[in-house]
Amino acid sequence: MRKFTFAAPVDMSTGFKDFFDTIGLTGGGLVTKGIAAVIAVIALRMLLQLSSDPKGALRKGSMAVGTLFVAVVLALYGDTLFSTVTEAKG
Repeated sequence: MRKFTFAAPVDMSTGFKDFFDTIGLTGGGLVTKGIAAVIAVIALRMLLQLSSDPKGALRKGSMAVGTLFVAVVLALYGDTLFSTVTEAKG
């Protein structure tokens, strides 16, 4: 009988550090992605609460789209942006 293997086995005996290394995230990267997710949820909530007044809706909608843009940039490039902050030399 033929045995199918979809992925090579990975030793996860040292816990979460191996898991985060496997998915390519560090602790700082995970925190950055979490913050970006919270900001994205806030931006989507802002989009859902637009008023019927056209002028106010345009202002609030543009703020929500800007906030969503910040969340996307933080999710994509946050670990690079904050890598200089977390790697202090002393």
